[in-house]
Amino acid sequence: MHENLPARSLSNDSSLLIVDRDRVLLRRVSQSLQTRGFDVTSVEFAYEGLLSVRTSPPAFAIIEFHPGRPSGLDVVTELAMRRPEARAVVITAYDSIATAVRAIKLGAIDYLPKPVEADDLCAVLLGTAIEIPLDLSKCMSTRRIKWEHINRVYELCDFNVSETARRLAIHRRSLQRILSKRAPR
Repeated sequence: MHENLPARSLSNDSSLLIVDRDRVLLRRVSQSLQTRGFDVTSVEFAYEGLLSVRTSPPAFAIIEFHPGRPSGLDVVTELAMRRPEARAVVITAYDSIATAVRAIKLGAIDYLPKPVEADDLCAVLLGTAIEIPLDLSKCMSTRRIKWEHINRVYELCDFNVSETARRLAIHRRSLQRILSKRAPR
């Protein structure tokens, strides 16, 4: 077992797979978690993550969700199937409640919106994160609810923009603009 890792790691296995298309974040988080004792394998694309999980399923994973095929959720599913005790965290710039619920149901232990710090990722992976009480005074805005609905329909349409636009009765280009933006607060 590596010296820097707390005792809560899985079976003395510090293997960590990081899948993220953002090269800067990938490099920064990889280096940071390597200094904390993780044995890091990092890849940019979900299909590379799937290959890595099939070859050698890691004890830990940080997987970016990005709409498309294959997506990070496919990597989560594959990891849960090949190594059920693995601890996977999904991170994304496209955060939505529907995707978060789906990620957890597929086997992720948490779902974090970007930007995310290495300390937070490490705490979640090792199960040392503290629970922050929910502040009920901060309800979702109507813009956020609309954004959530659009993303839920998009997910139900298997990330097909044309079909989603048809079901929502909006122009395809308008939908593409909405989907390309971050979620409103």
